[in-house]
Amino acid sequence: MKITELLTKHTIKLNIESKEKENVIDEMVTVLDKAGKLNDRQAYKEAILNRESQSSTGIGEGIAIPHAKTASVINPAIAFGRSKDGVDYESLDGQPAHLVFMIAATEGANNTHLEALSRLSTLLMREEIRKQLLEAESEDAIIDIINQHDKDDDEEEEEETAPAPAGKGKILAVTACPTGIAHTFMAADALKEKAKELGVEIKVETNGSSGIKHKLTAQEIEDAPAIIVAADKQVEMERFKGKRVLQVPVTAGIRRPQELIEKAVNQDAPIYQGSGGGSSAQSDENEPKAKSGGIGNAFYKHLMSGVSNMLPFVVGGGILVAISFFWGIHSSDPNDPSYNTFAAALNFIGGDNALKLIVAVLAGFIAMSIADRPGFAPGMVGGFMATQANAGFLGGLIAGFLAGYVVILLKKVFVFIPQSLDGLKPVLIYPLFGIFITGVLMQFVINTPVAAFMNFLTDWLQSLGTGNLVLMGIILGGMMAIDMGGPLNKAAFTFGIAMIDAGNYAPHAAIMAGGMVPPLGIALATTIFRNKFSQRDREAGITCYFMGAAFVTEGAIPFAAADPLRVIPAAVVGAAVAGGLTEFFRVTLPAPHGGIFVAFITNHPLLYLLSIVIGAVIMAMILGIVKKPITEK
Repeated sequence: MKITELLTKHTIKLNIESKEKENVIDEMVTVLDKAGKLNDRQAYKEAILNRESQSSTGIGEGIAIPHAKTASVINPAIAFGRSKDGVDYESLDGQPAHLVFMIAATEGANNTHLEALSRLSTLLMREEIRKQLLEAESEDAIIDIINQHDKDDDEEEEEETAPAPAGKGKILAVTACPTGIAHTFMAADALKEKAKELGVEIKVETNGSSGIKHKLTAQEIEDAPAIIVAADKQVEMERFKGKRVLQVPVTAGIRRPQELIEKAVNQDAPIYQGSGGGSSAQSDENEPKAKSGGIGNAFYKHLMSGVSNMLPFVVGGGILVAISFFWGIHSSDPNDPSYNTFAAALNFIGGDNALKLIVAVLAGFIAMSIADRPGFAPGMVGGFMATQANAGFLGGLIAGFLAGYVVILLKKVFVFIPQSLDGLKPVLIYPLFGIFITGVLMQFVINTPVAAFMNFLTDWLQSLGTGNLVLMGIILGGMMAIDMGGPLNKAAFTFGIAMIDAGNYAPHAAIMAGGMVPPLGIALATTIFRNKFSQRDREAGITCYFMGAAFVTEGAIPFAAADPLRVIPAAVVGAAVAGGLTEFFRVTLPAPHGGIFVAFITNHPLLYLLSIVIGAVIMAMILGIVKKPITEK
């Protein structure tokens, strides 16, 4: 695919008006929106700003490449904006940006789109192209310049595989950025160009959105004097154990390629000792230090890794179970008059298989987050043992962290094994001892007291009076709306799943009701108080009806991001009311997902729906009061 299939006359703005970064981003988003490339302007802008919060996409040399890969993009596209005076874009070299390319990639962008997007980023590293773009007098001239320099895939691949001049020893490099679209390939191109200038042979592996390209082989790693890892996301690091590795952010590959190559050639880099798997590169002494969240941040990262990988099992299994209830709550029981063979199959697939795996998957991916792939098997086994012993989610959490750190310890214990026998560690030593140690501790130390605690917690919840239940519902419902998919939302949701697993179905009724209120409240507000929302907001509000009905709390995020001081408090109040009412009405919900489509399997369907409607109406009324009317041009 040619770059100019994504960059068209309709997505070019020759004269950027703004001088400040955020205003420029808004201008460029508007260009894409008017060209019909976005389905949610605000959500796309938030994705761009979120990427900027990680590190500025002002890469220096007068260039900025803001980019995002998100479902708010209809078709992959590139917008180009030019500022003769320059924009204060917080660039790496402190210079103003004159050329701004905004890349919009769809969430499911295919390889041809991503390759075209990445090719653009490498073209911009060439000074003559930047000069031509600055001097172009029309949109057609911009298109012609890009076409002139844009190579087809075969031609590009031929150049990639051609060896650079030899003379100073072949070095290796890996580049990766969070989105894998721009910085990944710009760093790779900068390193290759500088290596040619210096007469150094180099091979660069790119970890981009379309996958790993030019993957380093074991023999190349063995022969290399040093490896440069310029990455801001997790890359496979254990393969470099015992080699001299220079770890820097991806921006260092763009900004300081000569320094990095010279250090690699001179082997001026520490020997990588192994850290338990994938690693994100840390800044060296010349880069700003990354913020550290300490133990709490690491705990949350590992926990969310487990939860995010567990959710597909929860959603898929839970909805299959809910569908089986169409034939009756007991339709999977052969001894019940409502028994149905197909319903029993759905219940077996979703409930007895998918949902039975969630604790093991949670534990496995927590352990894998801590210790990389060697931690996965011990974590899965520990989580499965927790399920078998009725230790529930708490047992699974403990199993995941236990297995992960057991494997980390094993890596330190077996460090004496010669490098020639390293291949035995991931296939024999780590799984054997990891599963054994984790299993023994789960069996004889952890499962029994944790199972007793889970039983106590379940009995305590069942014994709560109406007042305490309502308070619990208020808290759980409010938590679902505070960050709409963030840590508090996930914590409440995970608690609800744990209670379903333990046989207590009341808390999750409050949780699902609270999670449905924010998008439904937004939808009602945009319908009732039309003069307080823009035309685009009103159109997005229609979508919120469906997202709220399906228990997709994130549907309210664009509105919350645009007006957090009004939307978030209103959402919390509405969700808390809904959660409290479900507990007041003693509603129970055995399905972990499904929104209003599983309301019929609650013990009080009408009261459950009434709770949700009341919460959504209260949220809409609050928004109607606190938001000011707007005047659209």
